[in-house]
Amino acid sequence: MRICQCLRTKKSFLGDSNFCPFSNACDDSWTWDPPKGTTSVHTYGPNGRTVLFHSNWSNGTVAIRGDRPLPKHGQYYWEIDVSHRVFGTSLMFGIGTSKASLHETRFVNLIGQDSHSWGLSHKGQLWHDGKERQFTEPFTEYTPTTIGLLYNGSLGTLSYYKDGRPLGVAFDALNSVDEPLYPMISSTAARTEMTLNETKRTFWNLQDRCCWRLVKELKNIDHVDQLPLPPTLLIELKRRSRWVTKL
Repeated sequence: MRICQCLRTKKSFLGDSNFCPFSNACDDSWTWDPPKGTTSVHTYGPNGRTVLFHSNWSNGTVAIRGDRPLPKHGQYYWEIDVSHRVFGTSLMFGIGTSKASLHETRFVNLIGQDSHSWGLSHKGQLWHDGKERQFTEPFTEYTPTTIGLLYNGSLGTLSYYKDGRPLGVAFDALNSVDEPLYPMISSTAARTEMTLNETKRTFWNLQDRCCWRLVKELKNIDHVDQLPLPPTLLIELKRRSRWVTKL
């Protein structure tokens, strides 16, 4: 496993509120999975997509991961809106296995401190297996920002975007990781707020594309039962319809 040394593109997508790095994308259906046994991280808002770290004061580092692993195939893009409280030892954005630590009593770069996670800190450093290297400029402190992550399951790469600007491929060979990978964020700073905004993915197959088209055309979830489709497909359409109404 290594940190990718690929050249970074200079093309900018600033100002594109509907930016997605690949075409033919559909909404993805995941949110955060609040860790048990800690009061240092809370989720709230629509579908629990907003995370508040260290609501009173900070005495260490905490992380949270997605409630669903990233599949080995296809491309997945998600954006994290970060509040103005960009400061402290480390705010991080990345991915990790279920073995990745979610809590540390010290102020550390939690995502990437071991071999089970890969992350980018707000100081512009990439971390994995306890090793770091400078990847981009440090974020401006006390300034809101949006961090995009693009995971290509087929190629095994993780790329980053900042405020719509591509920073390039950060990690590769992730398809050699045997265990499932989950989106992750972490913070050492008190009262840090991060919101999962866009969650997009490529279509898996023709049936997947057709399901999403049907969901988008439905006016009401109750209309699903009126479709002349097999019961298993109706159940899947209802699941997707419920998710779309939460976005």
